[in-house]
Amino acid sequence: MSTATMTAPATATATKAKPRVFSGIQPSGALHLGNYLGAIKRWVAEQDQNDNSFCIVDLHAITVPQDAAALHEATRELAAVFFASGLDPDRVSVFVQSHVSAHAELAWILNCFTPMGWLERMTQFKDKAAREGTERASTGLFAYPALMAADILLYDTDLVPVGDDQKQHIELTRDVAERMNTRYGKDLFVLPRPHISTTGARIMSLAEPTRKMSKSEPEGSLELLAPTDVNRRKIMRAVTDSGREIRFDESRPGLFNLLEMYQLLSGQAREEIEQEFAGKGYGDLKKALAERVIETLRPIQERYNELRANPDHLEALIRRGADRIAPRAQATLKRVQTAVGLG
Repeated sequence: MSTATMTAPATATATKAKPRVFSGIQPSGALHLGNYLGAIKRWVAEQDQNDNSFCIVDLHAITVPQDAAALHEATRELAAVFFASGLDPDRVSVFVQSHVSAHAELAWILNCFTPMGWLERMTQFKDKAAREGTERASTGLFAYPALMAADILLYDTDLVPVGDDQKQHIELTRDVAERMNTRYGKDLFVLPRPHISTTGARIMSLAEPTRKMSKSEPEGSLELLAPTDVNRRKIMRAVTDSGREIRFDESRPGLFNLLEMYQLLSGQAREEIEQEFAGKGYGDLKKALAERVIETLRPIQERYNELRANPDHLEALIRRGADRIAPRAQATLKRVQTAVGLG
């Protein structure tokens, strides 16, 4: 009787030289300074510290109605902003979610192991469905946390950079992964952890400083690609308060927000900034902040325009990222398919 060599199945616990990081942004709405300071700037600074994958999550975007041509354009715009901001395609993987089919395939499997009650508790679905009406909300909007879990679990991700408002999704991802690990073996999925930064995590609206800067509120946000005069005007009109002294005081949210942006852009200590503006007025602070914003965004905008002027090169960069990351995603998908009996 002949014998065959048995190959052990791949697991999620292979030794990794660096922690694996995954994060994504939807290509919907214009990116603003809060996105840059809270996420992209940190990604650029840490791109040598971790094994990084940054995804343009276009499959998530279609959970609500989208114009096809506008979505395609927004996807390329976002990719160009990533590269223009300093993400190096030789050091990190930047790719479009729909270019790696394993995202959708794993999402379906995870949907089959995710109780509806878990999805019903997700606050972002509740908020969006309340605006649209439950009868009009898509099935994709309801099930998108399973797709987000697939995004993360595909890459044996250790750390997921998120804000406080996204922690619930990481918790659900861990719950689904643990549920399947219990059933099919503890090595099926790596359990990711949220990586929450306290620096730049909550850049607030210029018009309503008790709310985060948002794509959905253009007048209160500083768009990364906006003309210089537009962002300068928004800063000069930013809400402050009736006080006079310029100091870091969280009970004065408008002023505090401007000072925090100035600190993040300048790299100065709070005491140094307070000394710089001692005896000066809000107008002086706003003018100085406007110059900091303009000087930060100018090289990004210039590089962005160069990339958009060469669409073939930009497409090549995007495809390169997908080609680089797809084998890792496919290996995880195959591992899961084998575990649950598919194929």
